[in-house]
This record gives sequence, structure tokens and C-alpha cells, in this order.
Amino acid sequence: MQTEPASAQSEALVEQSGLPVSRVLPAYQQVANQLQELIMKGTLAVGERLPAEGEMALQFGVSRSTVREALRGLSSQSLVMTKRGVNGGTFVAEPSAEHVLTYLETTIGLLSGADVVSVDEILEARELIEVPSARLAALRRDEDQLQRLKATLDTGAEVDLAADFEGHRDFHVAIMEASGNRLLEVIARPMFSVLRTRFMRDRASPEFGAAVDRDHRDICDAIAAGDAEASARLMHNHLERLRSMYERIDRVAPPEIDGDSAG
Repeated sequence: MQTEPASAQSEALVEQSGLPVSRVLPAYQQVANQLQELIMKGTLAVGERLPAEGEMALQFGVSRSTVREALRGLSSQSLVMTKRGVNGGTFVAEPSAEHVLTYLETTIGLLSGADVVSVDEILEARELIEVPSARLAALRRDEDQLQRLKATLDTGAEVDLAADFEGHRDFHVAIMEASGNRLLEVIARPMFSVLRTRFMRDRASPEFGAAVDRDHRDICDAIAAGDAEASARLMHNHLERLRSMYERIDRVAPPEIDGDSAG
């Protein structure tokens, strides 16, 4: 009779017992989790030097190699950094907006690519961020921010949405910058990158690109006038227009066989 593997036996026992337990994490992960919590709480401040590996090994009751593995994991998350030399050691890293952006972009991209997050969810989240951003921009923008927003508008007679995705994105980023809330941009910019890779913009008609350009100009005018409610309403209408097209040009969905999609 074949013996069931020990791991399988233990899993079966846990299922049979019905106890609401969680499996014990590896020692290095427990050390990393505790250090991460101290950093997130501010107990370990930015720039603060962590104790030496040997000292932490004694404090946690683990080996130095376990501490080293925990620090390696925290370093990969840009939570700590190591400096060499006489005054070297491991220090709490300074937060970086770019690191957060990269992490969110990768995570959202993976969720979208695996269809864990739907197109509709991405667009809905975008609306929850950008409509209030437009309202705040109308109330808070200064003249420099307004000029940067105007500089993102298309100036050509014909708008090519497929070739001008960067300009389209820059328009929305400029509004979030003018909102005076830096966190809004950190959250929203990764979604723009995912949308860029997920959708086939060559399926969008020139007429749609021209409509997007008109939307941008109307929103910009409302922000320039300081009309918060009009800015929010126009942004909502603009995102609804984008939603209908994005759902049609999704790379995951099969192309429509009709005259409009072909042109």
C-alpha cells in the first residue's frame, strides 16, 4: 500500500479538524513581516540604521542567514537599502513615488492580463479618481498648471488617437497634478499604462479621436474658468465616451466585423 506524503497527510488533518488556523510562515518571512510592520508604523524611521545582522538574529531567535534572507526580501521591495564601508549597514529606505508607480503598474497589469480584473473595473476605478480630480483642479490650479494642461491639447487639424496616446495620457496627468493631491496621480498613472498595452487603438475611428479632442478642450475651458461642477460633469461624460470605445477595442475581445471597426 502506497504511503501518503507527509505534507498531504498534514493538509488532510487540518481539513478534518476544521480549526481556523493559518500555516506557520517560514522564519525569514516572519522576520521580514515584523520589520515591515515597524517600518510602516514609523517605529523604524526613514534613514534609520537597523541593528547588525548578528544582533537581530539574537533578538528574533533565528540564525543570521534567516535575517539576511529577510533583509533581502525587504530590499527587493525597496523598504531597506544596504550601504558598504565604515559607516555602512542596512537602513530604512526613503519612499519613492516611482517605485510605487512601478509596483502598481506591474500588479495591475498582471491582474488585467490574467483577467482577474475586468476592463469595466479598470474604467470604473479610473472614473472614481478622475472625476474628483477635475473638480479639484478647477478649484486649485495655478497659472503654470493651467498652461501645462493647455500644452497637452492637440493642435493639428486631424487627431490620430492611435499615435497620440501619450498626449491623451499627459492631459489626464496634468489635471491630476493641478488637483493638488499627489496620491491621485500615483494611483491613476499605472492604469494608463495598462490601458495602453491592453487596447488596440488602431480600431478607433478618426471621428472618435476628434471627439476626444473636443472633450479635452471643453474640460480645459471649464477648469480655466474655475467651474468645478462643470469640470467634473464633463470629465464624467468624457470617460463614458472612452468606456464605450475601450470595450470595443479591447485586445482580448475579437474584432467586430463591420464597416466602422474596419475603418
